[in-house]
Amino acid sequence: MLDLIIVLAFIAYAIYSGFKSKNEAGKDLQQYFLAGKTLKGWRAGVSMAATQFAADTPLLVTGLIATGGIFLIWRLWIYGVAFLLMAFLFSVQWRRSGVITDAELVHIRYSGKGLTALRGLKAIYYGTVINCTVMAMVLVAAMRIAEIFLPWNEWLPGGIYQVFYDIIETTGLTVSSTTSGMDPVLQTTNNLLSIFIILGFTTLYSTTGGLRSVVATDITQFGFAMVGTLFYAGYVLVETGGFGNIVTKVETLYGQEKSAEMLSFSPGIGEILMPFLVIIALQWFFQMNSDGTGYLAQRMIACRSDRDAKIAGITFTWLQILLRSLIWLIIGVGILVLYPFDVSDASTDGFAAGRELLFVTGINDLLPVGIKGIMLTGLLGALASTLDTHLNWGSSYWSNDIYQELICKKWLKRETKSRELVWVARFSNLLILLISLTIMFNLGSIQQAWTISLLFGAGMGSVLVLRWLWEKINLYAEIGAMAASLICAPIILNFVSGDWLQLLLMSVISTLVVILISYLTPATSEERLDSFYKQIKPSGFWSATARRCGDEGFAPVKKLNQSLVRTGITAISLFTLLVGFGKLMFRPSTESIFLSLMLILIGVALVPLWAKQLNNK
Repeated sequence: MLDLIIVLAFIAYAIYSGFKSKNEAGKDLQQYFLAGKTLKGWRAGVSMAATQFAADTPLLVTGLIATGGIFLIWRLWIYGVAFLLMAFLFSVQWRRSGVITDAELVHIRYSGKGLTALRGLKAIYYGTVINCTVMAMVLVAAMRIAEIFLPWNEWLPGGIYQVFYDIIETTGLTVSSTTSGMDPVLQTTNNLLSIFIILGFTTLYSTTGGLRSVVATDITQFGFAMVGTLFYAGYVLVETGGFGNIVTKVETLYGQEKSAEMLSFSPGIGEILMPFLVIIALQWFFQMNSDGTGYLAQRMIACRSDRDAKIAGITFTWLQILLRSLIWLIIGVGILVLYPFDVSDASTDGFAAGRELLFVTGINDLLPVGIKGIMLTGLLGALASTLDTHLNWGSSYWSNDIYQELICKKWLKRETKSRELVWVARFSNLLILLISLTIMFNLGSIQQAWTISLLFGAGMGSVLVLRWLWEKINLYAEIGAMAASLICAPIILNFVSGDWLQLLLMSVISTLVVILISYLTPATSEERLDSFYKQIKPSGFWSATARRCGDEGFAPVKKLNQSLVRTGITAISLFTLLVGFGKLMFRPSTESIFLSLMLILIGVALVPLWAKQLNNK
């Protein structure tokens, strides 16, 4: 009962936040999607971290550790480089742009007849294809949680439950993990009831209060999630006997050689080294949010000052990569001991999905009443924070870019009213939910969906960064990158083996397409480039535009170099602390403690060097 009270209290708070912000959010799109550009940096940063906490991510981490060891999580950690680059280079530029969505940026960056078409394509691609795929992944994680903790067949009266059961049996829908041994129809009924209830309350507060309610609930959710996860990690340590015993037990269960691989922060020398290096080198850059595009940009645009936008990116990165990851490492490695497996099963179908589910199983098995309620609220909040952000972000494309710009201005030749656009935003959430649910029915494991979304996003990475750094990039380059992604990704998925080789091919193809098109197609007009430069003050290769605007030709390159140095110093500090503390927690008996302490010392010593850069332009 105590667990249920904690969960219900969070739901009540979320709904209250939505209605509290209803009047302000209903004024216009800037109030609805950007909270009137009043966000403090730390609030925006925590909101970003809460969204990326997600209910699916700890499950994904648990599966990655089981399938390939700790070093596989570098596929998540390496995004820290992109996040820091976003903080020191792109955050201020996003805020200065004054746009509501990243798709709208094309109108201040490019010239040409295809502007509206590109804006519409980006709105559909990001707001629907990418956005709904991510939401589907989160809904799959919701099923994993629901299967353990939400037995509606036991809670609802038999007559009422039977109605839902009969509907599911008649339709033949199957939405279950197949790992619990439960009747598939019963499990599907429970899962769908859980999903629709969660979606119901999330949609209610996010569509009512806009970004204000989203950020308010995100901050509360992140607090619950971190406290609950910390308790979870503590109970894992107690159950396994502490850090030293975890390492010993992993070595006993899986053998000295295999355990060394599983607990290593690097891949070692061998056939896996090249794939690892390719992924580490490319994945942070060639991805769908390489410059912050999406809800990350939305949070930075919504900040009250340039400094706050920068603080948002830094706060987000350190919470995301260091604090969260260290706690998840304890749980993920502890689960290897608490729920051992046969190494030969790691390559079988369904293994990843089964190991992902154990993150939730551990909550049910280890945590006492009250603590379990906090953790469940954290997971529910993580789920809600991701869904509310993607609903809010996705509907911004449909109202601002598709309905207002494409349908009303371009086709109907009429102006829209502010409140009309807000209502379109609210109703477009239903379309986004419907598409996301359709995708969800066709997903296997979270890892599978994540890998596919990475490849589609890789095609856009280079052009998203280069449009800020290089004056030569034009609207045709963005269209070409999107076309390359949509055409080549399915082909590569079907005919090329190995995700590292898939990523390499997609990255090379898309970058070549972008560069060739930029040289072979009409350039952006000097008038538009000058206007963009004066408004944004971009860094990089803008020498001709800078001179026309009265600046030194090398000034933008100098600014870029400064941002890269700041990013590099902060990244070294971040990753040395992450690896140092990680190796200290899971240090094999044959390894000296000296390396761990040295890494921690370096990381701490660098903090003052990058912290003082937050006030620099």
